[in-house]
Amino acid sequence: MRVLRIASAVETLSLAVLFTNLFTVHAEVITRVTGPVHGLCYVTVIGAASMIPSSPGVRLRALIPGIGGLLALRRLRSAPAPAVQKG
Repeated sequence: MRVLRIASAVETLSLAVLFTNLFTVHAEVITRVTGPVHGLCYVTVIGAASMIPSSPGVRLRALIPGIGGLLALRRLRSAPAPAVQKG
């Protein structure tokens, strides 16, 4: 869950940087650096959310670009913990 927290924060921050750059100076170097960082964090959020044993709503929320990780974390906090089976 720690990976999901970090990746979702970086994903949201990188999206904010991309939009700020787009609507202000539109510097190509910022786009070249921040774009792949955002994409990598997006894929990391999806992967981390898919590995958490929880309700499918968490996995579906993680697919939303930009804020999906934050929505998935919010769902994880509000969902009851899954029961652990003793084997």
